[in-house]
Amino acid sequence: MFRKINDAVSPLLTLTVDGQAVTAEIGETVAAVLLRQPMSASRTTPVSGSPRAPFCMMGVCFDCLAIVDGASSTQSCLITVREGMRVERQYGRRSLAS
Repeated sequence: MFRKINDAVSPLLTLTVDGQAVTAEIGETVAAVLLRQPMSASRTTPVSGSPRAPFCMMGVCFDCLAIVDGASSTQSCLITVREGMRVERQYGRRSLAS
């Protein structure tokens, strides 16, 4: 559904989304990378399980929540990608570590 308008102009890096290697440009947000994936949803709602994808891209709506490097409920639109970053979609409510 989403794609980059131009070819990569900055160096590429590799991160994983649900265990799959994905390339991204330095400076992109995690949410932008998620939107380009075949399944653009970053989470499901805790009550009904309906999928949610990044929407506002500025940290207001919370539809972009994902697990980033083990931290659940991370606003992926506010996080810039890094080499080796691990991103997982968040299904239902976040789990609490004890």
